[in-house]
Amino acid sequence: MATESAARGRDITVSAARRSSAKAAGSAAIMPEPRDGRRPSRHGKLQAGQLTAGDHDDLLNPVLYARYVTQFLKGETLANVPRVDTGKALSIIVTDTNGAPAPFANVTLTCTDGNTLSLTTQADGRAVFFPDLDRLGSRVSIAAQAGQRGGAPVRTINVEAVRGPQVVRMQLSSAALPVTKFDLAVVIDATGSMGDEIAYLKAELASIIETLNRRHGNLDIRVGMVVYRDQGDEFVTRTYAFTSDMDLVQRNLNLQQAGGGGDTPEAMEVAMVRAVGLGWRDDAIKSMMLVADAPPHAGDVAMTWTAAEVARAKRIQIVPVAASGVDDAAQYIMRAMAAATQSRYAFLTDDSGIGNAHAEPSVDCYHVTRLDNLIRRILDAQISGRRIEPAPNEIVRTVGDYDGGRCRGV
Repeated sequence: MATESAARGRDITVSAARRSSAKAAGSAAIMPEPRDGRRPSRHGKLQAGQLTAGDHDDLLNPVLYARYVTQFLKGETLANVPRVDTGKALSIIVTDTNGAPAPFANVTLTCTDGNTLSLTTQADGRAVFFPDLDRLGSRVSIAAQAGQRGGAPVRTINVEAVRGPQVVRMQLSSAALPVTKFDLAVVIDATGSMGDEIAYLKAELASIIETLNRRHGNLDIRVGMVVYRDQGDEFVTRTYAFTSDMDLVQRNLNLQQAGGGGDTPEAMEVAMVRAVGLGWRDDAIKSMMLVADAPPHAGDVAMTWTAAEVARAKRIQIVPVAASGVDDAAQYIMRAMAAATQSRYAFLTDDSGIGNAHAEPSVDCYHVTRLDNLIRRILDAQISGRRIEPAPNEIVRTVGDYDGGRCRGV
């Protein structure tokens, strides 16, 4: 039982010819025709709410995710990113003495060989383990404890007895701790093809934070930022510490411009290491929004995945936002990080008719809404511990047979 699964795998071959020319050309890339009477806009003064996006939760669709991974690996050789075995996921749901979800509870699994693995529950009271990824073995004992307060009786289960996902519920003998703090790290690819995304983020981030403040009036929100390009560019990373001063966050964001790049892979691994090393608070809900359209270089995939494993151990939920013509390898890595950290994969769509063309995701069902509304819902769900669906009037279009994040009939 271990988390050193970044050492496994084969060599990576990045098949990204369809977007490398756009990456090198930066803002000169071809844009789709405008829709809804809007003109395409490149990096100018923009209003919040223009981009459109969808999202997918691979933990809610484990069979589909397993099918996607198998199909992807037939055509690609991706090193050092293991299969996240959602089809065998072991979810431990911890509730308090009143039956409410218990965030910040420590869940420890002890395997038959004596090795242990611990995770802390998210706001929904859930900690998710993966038998293959975590090398759990055939049987595990499960203990749940809320700090130094009342724990739950230890449970022992046979991991191999159930072929699909398993859910184990455990109840503490104490009340749950309230969620009062939220740390958000925004990690942004700032290479040449990302000009539109940076411009829209400048317009939308303040609106997103303002909405979260209104919905959670007693929430102490801090925002940090890591901006990255690639080796040999003007800079590799710029790191901004967590702060509750949203004016400072906006000023730092306004300083960022797209440039550099030239090839497809970027220094994602350096940015991830910087981001997980920020001053995260132990008693906060933690989210990392990764806005990117390219994978790390082949030799840096292992470090990227190790950073994701550290994020998981720290209870940081990675929210990838796939931008522009995100390539297949980037999608695979970003979805794996989202699934492993109990998060969701978001992706931009062409429905706005603005900016570079956006690659169609390899998912079977999703709603398309405004990007700012989607990010609000994802972050709000991570804070509140409950899934939040868009209102009917927020839905631009629907792909597949969508039912509360699950794809029916597939």
